[in-house]
Amino acid sequence: MKLFYAPGACSLAPHIVLRELGLPFELEAVDLKTKKTASGADFVASNPKGYVPALQLDGGEVLTEGVAIVQYLADKHGPGTLAPNAGTVERARLTADLNFLSSELHKAFGQLFNPALTSEAREAALANLGRKLDVMEQAFSDGRPYLAGPDFTVVDPYLFVILSWAPMMGIDLACWPLLGAFSERVGTRASVQASMEAEGLRKAA
Repeated sequence: MKLFYAPGACSLAPHIVLRELGLPFELEAVDLKTKKTASGADFVASNPKGYVPALQLDGGEVLTEGVAIVQYLADKHGPGTLAPNAGTVERARLTADLNFLSSELHKAFGQLFNPALTSEAREAALANLGRKLDVMEQAFSDGRPYLAGPDFTVVDPYLFVILSWAPMMGIDLACWPLLGAFSERVGTRASVQASMEAEGLRKAA
């Protein structure tokens, strides 16, 4: 398999999942401005959507959309471990969490990456993001270590990656201490540290 990624982007989530599952894979960085891969290939030829992540399977088929990729990997290579089995209430809840992260929290952060935002628009975007973070903070109020409960699942790398964007946006997670603690906890996992090192996001030990 080959994962097309951009350092620190949401493609870091399936990267972490691949390492959690101990799967063999290649990495190929993508310049999201030029749409060229590190090998000089036209990324749009592999993924017409033009953004990461994209996972090329051994047979040549390419999967897109992070929430689809991580669920595929969990179901195919670690059924019942990183995601509850399909058809269960637990799986439906996990899917709901993935959808919330994708359509609400990720999108709310994404607005802040727009350099053309006026100060008023940025203020409104920050307020909207704060409301989404409040929802996530509340999810951890029962003391659970991970979003779906006691066990690490595919939803946790995605939340971790989104929260990692907070510092570059000038957002202090101290306002959401449970999320800050979650981020620190997930950041200590070997799969996370190895993925970040491979993407040049942390120095080798």
